Formats: sequence, C-alpha cells, structure tokens
Amino acid sequence: MNFDPLLKYDPVLLALFATLFTYGVTALGSGMVFFFKAINKKVLNSMLGFAAGVMIAASFWSLLKPAIEMAESNGTPSWIPAAAGFLSGGAFLLLVDKLLPHLHLGLKIDKAEGIKTGWQRSVLLVLAITLHNIPEGLAVGVAFGALAHNPDPGMLAGAIALAIGIGLQNFPEGAAVSIPLRREGFSRLRAFNYGQLSGIVEPVAGVLGAYLVLTVTPLLPYALSFAAGAMIFVVVEELIPESQTGEESDLSTVGAMLGFATMMILDVALG
Repeated sequence: MNFDPLLKYDPVLLALFATLFTYGVTALGSGMVFFFKAINKKVLNSMLGFAAGVMIAASFWSLLKPAIEMAESNGTPSWIPAAAGFLSGGAFLLLVDKLLPHLHLGLKIDKAEGIKTGWQRSVLLVLAITLHNIPEGLAVGVAFGALAHNPDPGMLAGAIALAIGIGLQNFPEGAAVSIPLRREGFSRLRAFNYGQLSGIVEPVAGVLGAYLVLTVTPLLPYALSFAAGAMIFVVVEELIPESQTGEESDLSTVGAMLGFATMMILDVALG
C-alpha cells in the first residue's frame, strides 16, 4: 500500500487525524451499550488480553525498535535512550497512577486508587480507562511527529500501523467502560457518553506528543522509548491483572497472544 502522498502533510495534523481515529474506535466500542446490557466475563477477559497483547507488541515494534535504530544512526549508544526513555515513561505513569483518582473494573469503590476523593464510582471507572489512553495517544503522536525528522515511507507506514493497532484495542476498552455502567443502572445514552469520554484524551496527548517531538529534535529516541515505557506500565499494572480475574484466565492469555500477533503483522506488513 502506497502511503507516500501523506508525507506532504504536517506531522502534527497527521497525528491529530490518527488519534481522532483511535478515539472514534473507543466511541464505537462504547456504542455496544446500545445493544448489550451486560458483557460476558470470558469475553471481557479475552478482549482485555487482546488489548494487552497489542500494546506490548506496539511498544517494541513501533516505538523501542525505531528508537534504537535512530540512536545508532546518531552515533549514540543505542541502549541509553531506549533504557532511559523506557524507565522514565514507566515512572511518569507510576506518578499519575498514585495521584489520579481511579477505580479498576470489578472492584468496590473503597478500592479506588490515587488521591482520595468523594467522586462517584462512574467517574472513577472512566478515569481508569483514561489513564490507559494517555500513553496510547502519546505513542501515536510521537510516531507521527518523528516523520518531521525522518520522512521515510516505512516510518509513516509504521505510525499508521500503530494507530490501527491502538484503534483495534480501543474497541474493547470502550465497551469495558460503557457496558458495566449500564449494568449499574445508567441509561444507555449516559453510559455511552461516559465510555466515549474516556478516549477524548487521546487526540490531546497525540497532538502534544507530535508537537514536542517537532520542537525538541534530539529527544526523539527518548520520546519513543518514553511512550513505550508508559504503555508497558499500563499493561503490567492494569490490563493483565484485570484480564486474569475469574476462572477462565487461559482465554485472556490466548487473547494476549492474538493481540501481539495482530500488531506484529500490522507493523511488519505495513512497515
């Protein structure tokens, strides 16, 4: 597939369009609340496992690998930006996790994490998914922002593959917010609105990531690695534990394998 004509567009604009796409898929997933009032636990675990697999694969194929290659081409020891950026991304998400009030799926409100507040359970559930979407939007934005310094068709294809992969795993995340809210007594429309709002942070983070890469060129390998570290933190801290609850944990493992393979195929085939 020929993506070359897209190289003439501003990378920040491409990042905006790409993250609007990923946000749109979140909204589509949230729209499942108009058809279902509950979601089977086995299906939910499989979808969360798939999302985890996509994010793990994207972290390496679309972020860490290009960061290492860029560092090598600049004459920098390749492990320095990869390790420093990766650990910084994890540390940033750890800080956000400790500060931002949020509640993971299936837990009682007294298990909410972050600064203690009197916020409603529904708000805390949405914030938990929003926490997932910050590094996802940032990763897509950084990938497209990198085109300003290396307008290579292969890199563009990799950024598009990343956006598609993030979009695919956003679908179950949107459903995982809106359908449980419906089960708790929310109207279908209100549950949908909460679900799609959890993804609105992605275009914001995407544009910010692309803009930062454009203005601070030497930090590009670090920025790519930072996004990878932030995504891996979300996977290990939240997605995998949530997908392993219940009796059918094998399904979430299979989902993770399929998600990883899907993202790997997308990146290799398109890039």
